[in-house]
Amino acid sequence: MDFLKKQDKKLIDKILSGERLKKEEAIRLFDLDLILLGKLAHQIRLRLHPEPIVTYIVDRNINYSNICISCCKFCAFWRPKGHPEAYVLNKKELAKKIEETIELGGIQILLQGGLHPDWTISDYEEMLFWIKKHYPNIHIHGLSAPEIAHIAKKSNLSIEETLIRLKKAGLNSIPGGGAEILVDRVRRILSPNKCNAFTWLKVMETAHKLGIKTTATMMFGHIETYEERIEHLFKIRDLQDKTHGFTAFIPWTFQPKNTALNYLKPVGAVEYLKTLAISRIILDNIPNIQASWVTQGAKIGQISLFFGANDLGSLMIEENVVAATGVKFRMTEKEMCYLIEKAGFKPQRRNMYYEWV
Repeated sequence: MDFLKKQDKKLIDKILSGERLKKEEAIRLFDLDLILLGKLAHQIRLRLHPEPIVTYIVDRNINYSNICISCCKFCAFWRPKGHPEAYVLNKKELAKKIEETIELGGIQILLQGGLHPDWTISDYEEMLFWIKKHYPNIHIHGLSAPEIAHIAKKSNLSIEETLIRLKKAGLNSIPGGGAEILVDRVRRILSPNKCNAFTWLKVMETAHKLGIKTTATMMFGHIETYEERIEHLFKIRDLQDKTHGFTAFIPWTFQPKNTALNYLKPVGAVEYLKTLAISRIILDNIPNIQASWVTQGAKIGQISLFFGANDLGSLMIEENVVAATGVKFRMTEKEMCYLIEKAGFKPQRRNMYYEWV
């Protein structure tokens, strides 16, 4: 490391000793060499997970509706009410998707939609109750912080009241979607009709206090700065210090095709791997970091296992939101296990709580 500046050596020593970085130090990580960042992140990953195991889950994304009033500039999936491509899945369609998932060994569904202009909490309760009545063993990893904030507002309920009722109806855990970048400058431009950063964090904090585990995400590579990426990570870390309710963090790259931001160039693998490694370095209190092979492809997903990731996420029996941008990576369980084994690890199925199954 003779080529490193004196200040960089101090930064590296601090990381290796397990000390937390300040924001200005964390921003400097983007200037470090890619391979060096990967080595640092991998050492932290091995400190947290010394066993040579990479986990994954068999589940399916079910988008119960694409009708949404958020009008996010980064989304190619949403449709306004009345649009010829707008839909709401009926119970027969839901049943078919869930039964196919179970037949393939799936134990969970990731249930998400848009911010529906008409639905109140009663509609969501009916859907959740129906799923649990007919498929009691399926884990519902569902909705998102913006959806829950929208349901609360539409139903004249507090966030806590909304979550209590959704949990009683069958909601088991909450995915980290809708975080994008937790900085309101970015959110006002990208998604002005979606909840602000404070509300996203409030939903997650309330869920954690009610015993509902969640994940956290970051969608990057659009109009945000490096400083704003770091601010996002620090907000996630601060909340995790308070609640310990996040089971995993998933950073993924914005895909511009078919969106209102299609003039932007998608960031490449180097930028993705750097940000992944930095996430592992900063989020010392979140046990699991998930690789985003859905946006990066199988090979970069495999390389991610040496840049801080210890989990390959879902097989994605079905995925619609990223696919709407024209990015359609798919993988079978056999292929996923092969990639994990060829990287020198042992594949292990898990559930949302990262318990082995």
